[in-house]
Amino acid sequence: MKQKQSFSPLSLLFFVLALFSLSVQAQSDNRDYTLGSGDSIRVVVFQNPDLTLDTRVSEGGTITYPLIGSVNVGGLSISKAEQQIAAALKKGSFVKEPQVNIALVQVRGNQVSVLGQVNRPGRFPLETFNSRVSELLAMAGGIAPAGAGSAAGGADMIIVTGVREAKPFRKEIDVAQMYLNNKPQDDIFVAAGDVIFVPSAPVFYIYGEVQRPGSFRIERGMTVQQALAQGGGPTIRGTEKRLRVNRREADGRVIALNPAPYEQILPNDVIFVRESLF
Repeated sequence: MKQKQSFSPLSLLFFVLALFSLSVQAQSDNRDYTLGSGDSIRVVVFQNPDLTLDTRVSEGGTITYPLIGSVNVGGLSISKAEQQIAAALKKGSFVKEPQVNIALVQVRGNQVSVLGQVNRPGRFPLETFNSRVSELLAMAGGIAPAGAGSAAGGADMIIVTGVREAKPFRKEIDVAQMYLNNKPQDDIFVAAGDVIFVPSAPVFYIYGEVQRPGSFRIERGMTVQQALAQGGGPTIRGTEKRLRVNRREADGRVIALNPAPYEQILPNDVIFVRESLF
């Protein structure tokens, strides 16, 4: 005979608290969502049912609200949009102390563009309000072999631009460091209209008495000696003791250097492997 399972009052209490915690977290994430064109929302003003409005954010990021007219909510978080409507109602003396609540009914038309060195560049829909940069990169097929570079040289940087709180937004993100150095805070939430740009990786050039002359990607922290190895090393006639590096300065001048093997290679460096004297 099977015994009926029973739950202690303490177990039920923990279960209820867990559900409440998840609900609070979901509401907090929802209020941080950035409104965009095509979103369907419901605006409610406490104790003013005649001001309840179901509407859609226009292509220009605006809604038309009773008494106050056009309100620009595009690019604002839900909490900021609530404050903006409340301030307009109070300023017009329509409601003395308005308590405005906006509920996100449906996410529509919100898209993020992923450009540059990815395997599938294009525009991708935001199916949820808490999508992160890493998810959009995955939707674009990941970073291509020639992608993710910066002026610092092999830093695996990407650039995210958009609008936050009605102001221009730009952030450079080192993708590798998010995982290598455990920096999950850099995996930011994306918003409608954001552009994720993956630049080409920096390269160096090598020619002269080298096995494989040409251009090669600069890896993180690459030294002159490692760059020489990337080119297959010197030929029988070449020598690694008399390398010359031509480097372009910020003012456009090109200078010739005789670097030590452990010195770091910079983007667009040109390495010349000379012929041995003996």
